[in-house]
Amino acid sequence: MITYRTGNELDLDAVIELYRASTLGERRPVDDRERMQHMLANANLVVTAWDGELLVGIARSVSDFSYATYLSDLAVRLSHQRRGIGREMIRRTRLLGGQATLILLSAPKAVEYYPRLGMRLHPSAWTLAPDEPLR
Repeated sequence: MITYRTGNELDLDAVIELYRASTLGERRPVDDRERMQHMLANANLVVTAWDGELLVGIARSVSDFSYATYLSDLAVRLSHQRRGIGREMIRRTRLLGGQATLILLSAPKAVEYYPRLGMRLHPSAWTLAPDEPLR
């Protein structure tokens, strides 16, 4: 039975292991513990999924709880995918985010997932990486 919790008071090793077990670790700085700790500590809306004591999912967001919630990470352990865990964490994130619009940038492997949940593609998202100059 999967249970859900909120809050970012989590064991960093368990979070990093989950990222690796979900493949999201391929695109996150899992070998930089300090950066991962900052990512977790500064998220103000975190929903996790648990199979007993095993962390099987995380939805890590930043929200103003009024206008915008940026869902920066959605990760579900490969062994637990296709059970509705990601959908449920998104549902709970939206509920806790108040009237805020949910915004995310999809991992390449998940591009087909989000439209199935009813999410719409937004054609004008922009990014600027930390090593790229602002001109």
